[in-house]
Amino acid sequence: MEIVLIRHGEPEWVVDGLNIDNPPLTARGHAQAQAMAEFIRNEHFDEVYCSPLVRARQTAAPLFQALGRDESVQPWLEEIRNPLWHGTPQERADEAYRQDRARNSHERWDGLVGGEPPREFVERIHTGCMAFLTERGVTRIESELSMWNITDPPRKIALVAHAGTNSVVICHVLGIAPTPWEWERFVIGHATVSRLEAMKMGDGHSFSLTSLSDDEYLPRTDRTR
Repeated sequence: MEIVLIRHGEPEWVVDGLNIDNPPLTARGHAQAQAMAEFIRNEHFDEVYCSPLVRARQTAAPLFQALGRDESVQPWLEEIRNPLWHGTPQERADEAYRQDRARNSHERWDGLVGGEPPREFVERIHTGCMAFLTERGVTRIESELSMWNITDPPRKIALVAHAGTNSVVICHVLGIAPTPWEWERFVIGHATVSRLEAMKMGDGHSFSLTSLSDDEYLPRTDRTR
């Protein structure tokens, strides 16, 4: 089994100095998405899904088109929910992030005031990922090691989502203890491809991170994060 995790392209978080909630892609973000779709269009995917947020759906659009598929959304792939800053000055969000990074490590589990706490976000993604995999015959084996039972034939699944979502999925599948800054521990660029592949063992399967934030198909001027 292979899980291909794709991050959305560059989003337009700020317009005329004001914050934008659920932003669309920039012109460069659309170009990144097109390049990503061209890069993997010849791969066979059994399933392809995207996050419900605009930036992920716009990134996935050229991929769905290249593969001849209709859009298919998985709500659980939604990124951590920020406070409602829409229409407020950019400096408000910048200062909130600055203060969060200045906290002691364990305090960052509380997250931004008015936003989704990282502890709840991690739990949401773990729950969603587990349910998603279980529906496809992939279940965790009770063991001190991160082992999985895969009963269905091999599948290749693409998920177009976010830096936070994809990072938490990677930790969940590999059995790595989470932190409240996964998107900073796993540095994933815009419209890049990461891959998790199942490795057969005598008593089940273990997943390997075979690629993280692959951006070889992007011009250097289009490599952003």
